[in-house]
Amino acid sequence: MADALIAVALLLVAGCATVAVLVRDPVRQALVLAVLGVALAVLFTVLHAPDVALSQLAVGGALTPLLLLSVRKVKRRKGRER
Repeated sequence: MADALIAVALLLVAGCATVAVLVRDPVRQALVLAVLGVALAVLFTVLHAPDVALSQLAVGGALTPLLLLSVRKVKRRKGRER
């Protein structure tokens, strides 16, 4: 049973990572990276590393997408000023 959960979690992470590479729109990319962060947190939980899972959930699930969206907004404002 545990091996099946690990395999499913690995497939989920691999699928999300592939989609993150293929998506070109920054908003969708931020959304996919958030899902990837949550998928990695699930994988770490299945692998019995709850401390790493909580860190990944905080950074990968919340901070990274916010950072990407903030950078996108700043780039838009610079383009309007010129």
